[in-house]
Amino acid sequence: QVQLVDSGGGLVQTGGSLRLSCAASGGIFSSFVMGWFRQAPGEGREWVASIDWNGESTHYSESVKGRCTIFRDNPKNTAHLQMNSLKPEDTAVYYCAATRLGPWSRHEFEYDYWGQGTQVTVSS
Repeated sequence: QVQLVDSGGGLVQTGGSLRLSCAASGGIFSSFVMGWFRQAPGEGREWVASIDWNGESTHYSESVKGRCTIFRDNPKNTAHLQMNSLKPEDTAVYYCAATRLGPWSRHEFEYDYWGQGTQVTVSS
């Protein structure tokens, strides 16, 4: 059974940075496409970014493009989301997710495994 553990959230001021991490266990990490999603209070879950199996292809939502970088370290079974120039509208619970479907996906229903979420709060 694949398990994902999210970490790295916190409280930052507008313009600050955070690096979210996702540690995976229980599967062959390099066989999974990884994604990050977020859910703001009262909102549905929103796709943020995805990365293919070997990290060569990355994709971003328009809301974070240019401010966030998704990357992975397959030997360490980790994926990360570096977030810069944070805005109050980035405030949400962030989830990493994994799917065997490739080369990438932005669709929540295509992801099989999910982390528990990590809270990101950006103060104005």
